[in-house]
Amino acid sequence: MRQSVAHILITAGPTREFLDPVRYLSNASSGTMACALAQAWLARGHQVTIVTGPVSIQYPPAATVVPVVTTQEMLNASVLALPECDGVMAVAAPCDFRPAAFSDQKIKKQDDQGLTLQLLPTPDILAALTAQKPQAWFVGFALETENGLAHAIAKKKKKGCDWILLNQASAIGSSDTTIQIIDHRDQAHSPISGDKFGVAVRLVELLEQHFVC
Repeated sequence: MRQSVAHILITAGPTREFLDPVRYLSNASSGTMACALAQAWLARGHQVTIVTGPVSIQYPPAATVVPVVTTQEMLNASVLALPECDGVMAVAAPCDFRPAAFSDQKIKKQDDQGLTLQLLPTPDILAALTAQKPQAWFVGFALETENGLAHAIAKKKKKGCDWILLNQASAIGSSDTTIQIIDHRDQAHSPISGDKFGVAVRLVELLEQHFVC
C-alpha cells in the first residue's frame, strides 16, 4: 500500500555566533547526515525543506533549502516552515551559547594577556518547535561523548520529541555513522551502522512505518 506523502522539515549543519566581524563560535558539523536523510525522504516521494547553517555540501535540488547563519535565525526560519510540515528531524548542531557582547571591530590580541568571554544560552530550537505544533512528529539527534543512552533519554524528555537518535562524535566529518533509536517509550533499539545514506534509508523506512500514514 502506498504511503501518504509527507512534508519533512530538516534542520542541518552548524550555526555561527559572532564575537566580532571575523570570529565566531561554531562546530564541525558538515550537514552530511541531513543531506543523506533529505535524499532518502525525496527518494520515497516525500517533500523536504532544509533549514541549514553554513556548509560546503550541496543539498538535493528537489529540496527547498533555507540558508541561515545564527541559532536565532535557524529557529526563526524553522518556525516559519513548521506549519506546512508533518514531521521534523532536528539534525543540526546549533551553537548552545553565544557571546554576551559583540565587538564592532576585530578584537586585538594583547601581548601576554588572555581573553575572557561571557557566554549566554541560545534558543532551544527543538523544544521551541515541539511547543509550536504538537500534532507533528519530532525526531531529535543526540551526539554524546559519555553516558550516551542516559543523556539521550534526558534530552528526549526535555525537548518533547517522539524519538531521539543517539550518535557519536566520530561521525563528524566521516562518511559512516552508527545511530541508535530511542523511541517514544524510551526503549533503545539495536544500533544501525553503515554509510550515512544507507543509514538514512533505513531510518526513513522506520519513520514511515511509525509516523507516515
